[in-house]
Amino acid sequence: MAGTILSRGRLAMLLAVLLAGLAWPAAAAEGLDGVGLSRAWGLPFAGVLLSIALMPILAPSLWHHHYGKIAAFWSLAFLLPFALVHGIGAAGDEVAHVALQEYLPFLALLTALYTTGGGVLLRGTLTGTPLTNTGLLTIGTLLASVMGTTGASMLLIRPVLRANAQRGRKTHTFVFFIFLVANIGGSLTPIGDPPLYLGFLQGVAFFWPTIHLFQPFLFCAGVLLGLYWVLDSLLYAREPAREPATTPREKLRIEGGSNLFLIGVVVFGVLMQGVWRPGEVVLLGQHIGLERLTAIALFALVTVVSIRMTPSALRDENGFAWGAMAEVAKLFAAIFLCMAPVLAILKAGPSGEAAGLVALTSGPSGEPVPWVFFWMTGALSSFLDNAPTYLVFFNLAGGDAAQLMGPEAATLAAISAGAVFMGANSYIGNAPNFMVKAIVEESGFRMPTFFGYCAWAMMILIPLFVLCTFLFFR
Repeated sequence: MAGTILSRGRLAMLLAVLLAGLAWPAAAAEGLDGVGLSRAWGLPFAGVLLSIALMPILAPSLWHHHYGKIAAFWSLAFLLPFALVHGIGAAGDEVAHVALQEYLPFLALLTALYTTGGGVLLRGTLTGTPLTNTGLLTIGTLLASVMGTTGASMLLIRPVLRANAQRGRKTHTFVFFIFLVANIGGSLTPIGDPPLYLGFLQGVAFFWPTIHLFQPFLFCAGVLLGLYWVLDSLLYAREPAREPATTPREKLRIEGGSNLFLIGVVVFGVLMQGVWRPGEVVLLGQHIGLERLTAIALFALVTVVSIRMTPSALRDENGFAWGAMAEVAKLFAAIFLCMAPVLAILKAGPSGEAAGLVALTSGPSGEPVPWVFFWMTGALSSFLDNAPTYLVFFNLAGGDAAQLMGPEAATLAAISAGAVFMGANSYIGNAPNFMVKAIVEESGFRMPTFFGYCAWAMMILIPLFVLCTFLFFR
């Protein structure tokens, strides 16, 4: 408990240091202008990625005890030089832009889903047979578009952990869980995954992904579930003989059902931002919609209500802890801040340092090439957060929702699928990936290293996405 309080205190101190620059007059309120930015500004982001990838392997004790300080170091490695070159006002404005426009909305939604999902206990006897595991992954994949990849992951990861507690070989189950529940399952609605949520806020119809991504979703989910069942069956057959259970099987039932209602409130908050536009306010130099501030407040209220109304004994039995959420909050604060110049360079299009990369998205006559959008959005979503990456390529494709939903539907489908599907390629492509990893490790089970997980993705997901390209995005 003392360690938790200390880590919260350090996080508060870090935020205070970063927000101190907000007292200075802001130079601009729309984020970085990527024109003229050199690729050297991306070095702190590369440092964050390499730290997440290598330090748990090379210096595990140092990383696990000080990852927050390491994240703060890379944040300051970007902010301090930026302040020296562009002024303290510009640096403070960039912190405000990232915090208010990206990080706080992201964190508020994630925390609400994490808290409510962790307050629902699926009680009953679950044995990690291939059929049971495949069934749990299927349910999670279907729920992900209804309650979000974060909500579905938080609801089902602990039952999956309990079901497989006695299995000798279970790492593959958690890897496929991330593939399916934390990513591909969220491709059918804006509630499912943050990139589609951003598209919804830009004017993409709510059920557009349901219609246009259903076939790619069905293909990828079907192949992965089938492959998982075969792999788990082979590994299950090699398990030592099990003794018959001496205790009677407990019937499956759900406790903490009030949290399901609260998840519905979170879904309402997401939908509200797409249909209710009461105007903007200026906060810390940033123009921010009142609907977004209202949603942040609503998500914070849901978090508090869930904590208050859920018995602590239920959360304890569910294995709920704040460590995973704290880790995501600290690391993604650095990721969001340090990736700002990288995204700005991409947004600059032909006028920026990534002009050669941007030129690949268009054919000889200037028409968009769907398969290139699929792979470029996906490749960057594997290591940049997939939500802002989606927005970059959405704007590169013209940014007109009506046009992209109509004549250029293939391009929007490619961007959407690339962001959602390929967020599964690394732990940092999508926030629930890292959260699932942290929860599994908190429970005492091993997960692949950063590169080990990427190797799983290379072997399984990349060939699958190649097939997707030929079937859906040519």
